[in-house]
Amino acid sequence: MMETRQLVVAGVALALVIGVTAVFFASGDPDGLESSAFYVQGEKTLTGDAPEEGDPEAIGAGTFAYEAPMPDYTLGEEAGKAGEVMAIIAGIVLSMVGVFAVARVAAAGRA
Repeated sequence: MMETRQLVVAGVALALVIGVTAVFFASGDPDGLESSAFYVQGEKTLTGDAPEEGDPEAIGAGTFAYEAPMPDYTLGEEAGKAGEVMAIIAGIVLSMVGVFAVARVAAAGRA
């Protein structure tokens, strides 16, 4: 039977392989949350088109401001695919550190 440490290492390795590979298959189109933000800001309509002046469907009155640390999973346009790969790896590592920290605190509280 596989030891816990080996299972964790295999899981992290699998997450890295999937994350790095996914960069090359990801769509450049906005996801649902980003699309909703564009709609609230009046930058698009429900049909996906840019609103025309005076369009009653373009609400434009809403405000939504958020800047992600690594927008669109990149480290900037100039970094290209390498920047996307580095952003995915950083996200996976930071997520794993957070999960392990919470697990350690939970295990200490049980003891």
